[in-house]
Amino acid sequence: MAIPWLMALKVIPWGDVIEHAPSVLKAARKLMDRQPAQPTGQAGTPATTPVSAVPSLGELKNALIAAQGQIERQAQTQRELTETLAELAEQNARLISTVEVLRLRTRVLVWGGAVVLLWLAVLTWQA
Repeated sequence: MAIPWLMALKVIPWGDVIEHAPSVLKAARKLMDRQPAQPTGQAGTPATTPVSAVPSLGELKNALIAAQGQIERQAQTQRELTETLAELAEQNARLISTVEVLRLRTRVLVWGGAVVLLWLAVLTWQA
């Protein structure tokens, strides 16, 4: 089970991922700062009312209050999603830097192990 993960880690172009991480973080922050341009209705299209069935003022007021509540809920959901996206981008940046440190440590350990094996081979050969 560990082999596919190791292969995936080797296949991922970490240089590209690290290079693009700041731009992803910046884009997530821009998305968080930006307000939605146009709120849409439930079906994505504006509701049309037939001319013969004109609602009363009270019905219009209730519909307006309901629509405002829905818009506020959607705006809140949008803010939460953008905050989550920004947090994920920051976690991704931290994860990438941690993986880079682990890759460096692995290289040091591999070279250290090779040096120790070479040293043991030399000691064995001399004895």
